[in-house]
Amino acid sequence: MKSNIRIGALISGTGTNLKAILKACRQGKIDGRVVFIGSDNPEAAGLQMGRQAGIATFVVDYRSIERRYRSNPDHVEIPSDFQLDDICRKQNLFPEDADPGKVAIFLASRAIAEGQLLRKMQAYPFDLLVCAGFMRVLTPYFIDRVNTDPDHPRIMNIHPALLPAFPGTDGYADTFRYGSKIAGCTVHFIDYGEDTGPIIAQRAFPIRDEDTLDSVKMKGLALEWELFPECIQLFAQGRIRLERRSFETQEGDRFERKVVTILPTE
Repeated sequence: MKSNIRIGALISGTGTNLKAILKACRQGKIDGRVVFIGSDNPEAAGLQMGRQAGIATFVVDYRSIERRYRSNPDHVEIPSDFQLDDICRKQNLFPEDADPGKVAIFLASRAIAEGQLLRKMQAYPFDLLVCAGFMRVLTPYFIDRVNTDPDHPRIMNIHPALLPAFPGTDGYADTFRYGSKIAGCTVHFIDYGEDTGPIIAQRAFPIRDEDTLDSVKMKGLALEWELFPECIQLFAQGRIRLERRSFETQEGDRFERKVVTILPTE
């Protein structure tokens, strides 16, 4: 059983989920502590929250790095252990018919930023990495260097929709615009796709006729602030197990998927 885990956090903005995590740690609802807060955005308001709490903070300015690479790729150093063919084979971010040149540019520029992020994180050993409003897709280059044991993932994300519906950056708005009658949030482990990793837990609420996009977002955020700390605590308790399960359709087609099982308390 795990206890008192070290949590690393990545944010891009105001850090409302980070605030909920820090509060849960203080209240003993999470057996752990946040050891660093990293961001891709130098202006992220959540960084100040971390500094006020005495937590190490750092920034890797993705936008600046990607701009320099695209303008002059020969003068930007790509990590020496970056293998484009390997990353292209693993990634599920782009369809098979995507322009290979554009894919290569994206993955190489992203690896430069991720390499810097990994180096800064190295100073703060952690057990779990949480993406608490981190608005950058992580590539296999980064994921494989954090998830050294594929059967024990340790990158957790909160998404503002009931996955697999409405992946991407604006889940509540996509849900509302589609006319869905139910909205919600999802906590999942990150894999090589966009919001495709094994689902840990979900919370849902009805969308009523009188709801607006703002009210849907507020209801969803309230659930996020409860669900994310609960899932982190499950990780701290060692109660999350990732299993490979095989399924067969009525037509006889078989497929395999990684599924999260929540173990009972001892």
